[in-house]
Amino acid sequence: MDKNKQTAIDAIEAKAPLIAGVSDAIWDYAELSLMEEKSADKYCEALQKEGFAVERGICGIPTAFSAAFGSGRPVIGILAEYDALSGLSQKPGCLEREELVPGGCGHGCGHNMLGAGAMAAVLGVKAYLEKTKTTGTVILYGCPGEEGGAAKAFMARDGLWKGLDAAITWHPGDANEVATGSSNSCIQTQYSFTGLASHAAGTPEKGRSALDAVELMNIGVQFLREHMSGKARIHYAITDAGGRSPNVVQPKASVLYMVRSNRVSEAVELQKRVDDIARGAALMTETTFKKKFIDGLADTVPNHTLEALLYENFWALGVPAYTAEEHAFADALSKTYPETGYLPGQGAKNDPVIAEQVKALREECGHGMNEFLMPYYDGEAFTPGSTDVGDVSWLTPTAQIHVAAFPNAAPGHSWQNVSIGRTSIAHKAVLHAGKVMAAATIDLLEKPELLEKARAEFEKATAEGYTCPTPADAVPVVPD
Repeated sequence: MDKNKQTAIDAIEAKAPLIAGVSDAIWDYAELSLMEEKSADKYCEALQKEGFAVERGICGIPTAFSAAFGSGRPVIGILAEYDALSGLSQKPGCLEREELVPGGCGHGCGHNMLGAGAMAAVLGVKAYLEKTKTTGTVILYGCPGEEGGAAKAFMARDGLWKGLDAAITWHPGDANEVATGSSNSCIQTQYSFTGLASHAAGTPEKGRSALDAVELMNIGVQFLREHMSGKARIHYAITDAGGRSPNVVQPKASVLYMVRSNRVSEAVELQKRVDDIARGAALMTETTFKKKFIDGLADTVPNHTLEALLYENFWALGVPAYTAEEHAFADALSKTYPETGYLPGQGAKNDPVIAEQVKALREECGHGMNEFLMPYYDGEAFTPGSTDVGDVSWLTPTAQIHVAAFPNAAPGHSWQNVSIGRTSIAHKAVLHAGKVMAAATIDLLEKPELLEKARAEFEKATAEGYTCPTPADAVPVVPD
């Protein structure tokens, strides 16, 4: 690390108690998507005290915020998330399933760490800007509702990300790597049907069944599956079956749909076909329906220029190191779920040569935590899941890293992830992610040619233009 980057790294180390404390506090709050009031307040108060210009409720989203430091261009955005998941309350540092709050929520995706790591990065860059008097701005964006609500997509609709020269983020995982490749776009819509109640035996002819409409819609979508892209996916859940009395023609019923496809433009077109099926189901049953947009996410656009820069800094900084006690805990936790034959990292899943390298690294490591940096991979990769980071990547060059915070093969959205998320292992991941992102941001502030190269790659990759999956009149909501 050169002296300027070392300034940032030293600042992050000096602020380690604050950063770890924020991560733990967000873990404690465990607030669901778009309800992260305490979490947003915690970040805003901490960043204001650190000298950042904080704006709350950006883009009309109450729990979204921005925190800026510096002046002029380039402007680099660091993305933070902080929402939890329902039903995953878990005692920290525990090796068995034990709820902390019965039926409560928990950070099964590690977003308490994600936001704190992003905060660590901007604190490091702030120290660098103050010391060097370099022109440039770093902004931490508080992005609520990644698990449901997709704040980044609403921000994309409003053009927020167009003002950035680049965006960087990270996600806790079971591997130390630079992420690459594309993901699925996703559109989530709730359909609520209304019919007429009637006695199912005495006067069935007077009833109009909303539940029949939901079932017919589901059948129509089943037939649609034969006629859509191989990478497309459609999921559904009946959220209201009308009632528990079979001798009543059910007057109300609701179904929640998720439409996925690799490209967001394809998902928008597929969504129109699902809407047509809903209309057909209503016509067949003489019911009516209301459609409520929940969220829409675009696919991710990789930027290899930024990915190479992140890897260079990741390599220079190495990976978190663990004590014997930390290894023992992670090893024991990894025995609570199956991991037979699992190799971590995107490279191992897509490149046989890298798979062999990772296998050797796993054997050499010999522990649950992957205490090594994955080989660099910039080939084709596809993740079937979805993230609203994709919407950012359609409007500005974007890249992200993964830092090992969970043992190898730890299942996503699990009690195991919640358990480890408030331990020293988690704190190490948070600080390390902040250091890598801060170091890469400093390179972007000091080397305009890197931003020019990243922008040229971005313009080519996004030449077709961004198809926004979020309607102009939609507001962030969670499903009923």
